[in-house]
Amino acid sequence: GCLGADTVQLVAELSLAHPDGVPYRAPPRRRAVAFGSGLALVLAVFVSPLETLSLHYLLTAHLLQNVVLAEWAPALCVLGLAPAAAAQLGRLPGVRTLSRPVVALPLWLGTYYAWHLPYAYDGALHHPGSLLHLEHLTYFLAGAALWWPVLQQTPHRLGPGTKAAYLFLAFVLASPLGLLLALLPHPVYTVYEHAPRIWGLSAGADQQIAGVTMALEQAVVFFAVCATYFLRFFSEQEAGETMRRYRESTTTDSR
Repeated sequence: GCLGADTVQLVAELSLAHPDGVPYRAPPRRRAVAFGSGLALVLAVFVSPLETLSLHYLLTAHLLQNVVLAEWAPALCVLGLAPAAAAQLGRLPGVRTLSRPVVALPLWLGTYYAWHLPYAYDGALHHPGSLLHLEHLTYFLAGAALWWPVLQQTPHRLGPGTKAAYLFLAFVLASPLGLLLALLPHPVYTVYEHAPRIWGLSAGADQQIAGVTMALEQAVVFFAVCATYFLRFFSEQEAGETMRRYRESTTTDSR
């Protein structure tokens, strides 16, 4: 459909784009794989059966689509940026401002919560050629802003302890959304309440599965990355303490 064609074009443009003034260099393999995987995920959620399921049948499918666009794909694309390209982009006033942790986290949370308000959610589904495009674009941009200070060193360099705390806070503040959807006794979104039922799932059961899936996904992703930086923080602290003791012993011996 139109959405699929637009997505293919967008992915192609993203894959070929690089900041002006930065000579093209083949990125390290791991960065290229990460960036390509992010683009592949964006493409997959729109050209696979997940798109049809999310538009017409299941809230679970739509939430999975949103999670990919707001969390997984932007994380991989930001991780896949070569340091030179990231530095060039970081000089842009908009990127510099939006990638500040105190801006990026509220922006991501606000985007997530705002689009999940029933009026906005149903409205986007009723206008798949316009408002839904805007929803998906804002998810991706807010997600890129969220992950930028974690996965890139410019324009704001954070220590591993700060990154761990930042991601833990993101999880704590985002998790109530999925839990709320799982616990509410009645369907929230009219589009899915009146959608044709498939696989024997009622609208209420679909909403519960969607909420639980979203909460579990965020727990796994954010805790995994948070734990990585938390362990790195303690490793650096231990190395620093070892170095301090060595210097003290050296000073004592010299006396």
